[in-house]
Amino acid sequence: MTTRGVLYVHSAPRALCPHVEWAVAGVLGVRVNLDWIRQPASPGTWRAEFSWQAEAGTASKLASALRGWHLLRFEVTAEPCATAEGERYSSTPDLGIFHAVTGMHGDILVPEDRLRAALARSARGETDLEAEIARLLGKPWDDELEPFRYAGEGAPVRWLHQVV
Repeated sequence: MTTRGVLYVHSAPRALCPHVEWAVAGVLGVRVNLDWIRQPASPGTWRAEFSWQAEAGTASKLASALRGWHLLRFEVTAEPCATAEGERYSSTPDLGIFHAVTGMHGDILVPEDRLRAALARSARGETDLEAEIARLLGKPWDDELEPFRYAGEGAPVRWLHQVV
């Protein structure tokens, strides 16, 4: 079963750009040439967007391939399909990687065990419940990535079809 998604590279140093392309190509099994444009939110960095269609689970493979690269900010999304929920991965140098399962309307689906754990930490006074819920929803990543998303409005998106 195939799904489709988008890779948003929000900022990457110029020297890292070809390595990002190689990593994405390694996951998708086809040559990838991203259209890199300057990222005004972080001078000296570049951004790109790439839409893909491949088997379910590809978003996690893309996120794993790019995970942990210093100074790289990215997001990978995958739409739900008949065999899998949707996914969203966000990564920043300071926060690391965030993963969420998404439903058919794009809402983040938080597993009940994670909610119970957040409630328990809050009840023990270890954390604030509002902060815990914000983290479960990826708010710290959204806050850090929002200026990079906004700076990319109007950027071209290319669709890659039939990558299986």
